[in-house]
Amino acid sequence: MEVFGMLAMGFATAFSPENLFYCFLGVFLGTFIGVLPGIGALATISMLLPLTFHVPATTAIIMLAGIYYGASYGGSTASILLNLPGTPSAAVACLDGYPMSKQGRAGVALFMTTIASFVGASLGIVILTLFAPKLAEVALAFGPADYFAMMLLGLVAAATLAQGSPAKGIAMVLFGLCLGMVGTDVQTGQQRFTFDIPYLSDGISLVALAMGLFGVAEVIGSIGRVTTAEVAGQKITMRSMMPKRDDWKRSWKPMLRGTGVGSFFGALPGAGGTIASFMSYALEKRIAKQPERFGKGAIEGVTAPESANNAAAQTAFIPTLTLGIPGDAVMALMLGALIIQGIQPGPRLMTEYPELFWGLIASFWIGNILLVILNIPLIGLWVRMLRIPYSILYPAILLFICIGVFSINNSYFDVLLVMFFGVVGYAMLKLKFEPAPLVLGFILGPLMEEHLRRAMLLSRGDLTVFVERPISAGFLGATALLLLWAIYATIRGRSAAALALQRAQTDAAAN
Repeated sequence: MEVFGMLAMGFATAFSPENLFYCFLGVFLGTFIGVLPGIGALATISMLLPLTFHVPATTAIIMLAGIYYGASYGGSTASILLNLPGTPSAAVACLDGYPMSKQGRAGVALFMTTIASFVGASLGIVILTLFAPKLAEVALAFGPADYFAMMLLGLVAAATLAQGSPAKGIAMVLFGLCLGMVGTDVQTGQQRFTFDIPYLSDGISLVALAMGLFGVAEVIGSIGRVTTAEVAGQKITMRSMMPKRDDWKRSWKPMLRGTGVGSFFGALPGAGGTIASFMSYALEKRIAKQPERFGKGAIEGVTAPESANNAAAQTAFIPTLTLGIPGDAVMALMLGALIIQGIQPGPRLMTEYPELFWGLIASFWIGNILLVILNIPLIGLWVRMLRIPYSILYPAILLFICIGVFSINNSYFDVLLVMFFGVVGYAMLKLKFEPAPLVLGFILGPLMEEHLRRAMLLSRGDLTVFVERPISAGFLGATALLLLWAIYATIRGRSAAALALQRAQTDAAAN
């Protein structure tokens, strides 16, 4: 009952005219920016942070949070329509969303992502409301060995994202790990793999990597191909956006599983929506009865990661607000905005500033309802974007990518990196290497290395620390099972292929 009383106070705070206006402004800007490829929540919040200096702390954090989870809604739009992830966490939506778009089901894909986003966000808010203290304790209980084991599980799961040979998936993961090692070693201060280029001292930009592999590579690969009519020629009506009964049947369980995955990883400092969406996709592909459908327009390959992404966007506030530990760069900006306002996030935030904490949670409900109202009527508008001639659309896309990447660090070198990874991505496209495992390896690699070194330092070099702790042992056990299952599935697939080839040869000889 105490929770509901505090939540009622939060709604009273969130429904004030000023907070309501800034909530709408935040979700609108977040959706708009999320749709535009190349400009994500991080760049937008960075540019708009000075606006929050002149408003109360609660109002400021409500607007910035609206931009954050609004971008989570809008980020999948460009992924589905143009194969360009508006945000790094929306990269997974390219895998099945874009094939659905080319099949004439762009409206259905966008409608279902909106529903999945709302479901994931709503259940994430419920978990945040009811179990924030408990989830914070769980996240706090994780040690370096547990984090390393979790990262290892994520990397092994990433190899299953690749279409075709698992060896190619592993190769992409290793390539991502190598790219993640570029920069300055945090513990020793030594520069690694920078080749005396000062711009690489802080490492490779994730935005530059993602936009190059997914954005520029697609533009290069699409030159000379007339595919506009495939999607843009669709007659988009509200009826055509309505999913079929089979779509709902295939989606509701993945939405719930994705919400669970996203809520868990969102609450862990350093994890976040990107890892959650990749892990959710890997889970759905692993348990699917027809895994070959993934990558070819499977609706659950869109709804599961979207629900995970948006659930993580809500529960990511748990370590930031209750522990003062930002899970990612966006949460670090949120933390900075509160500190500028004279508020120190931590365990006492809920008791010292209850209006801010519960007002923020109440604004999540309001903002997510506003996002559904904004997104569904505008689906037709997003789809009609593809009617723009490619001679205009592709240069505009490249312009947005370059502006977005440059605005983050004001570095022209990041623009050059985007172009470089665009060429690399195009080469991978021609050789049938999937970029998704590379991105996850790039994200998890530095975190994995940091926690490995910390665990070995605390255990004085004793490797048994990874099996002595039940959490890390559980993750390592799950990793071993996943590897065994992958080996079994590969052997079974090769046996089936060999049997089919033998039958074909026998039939050919008989004829």
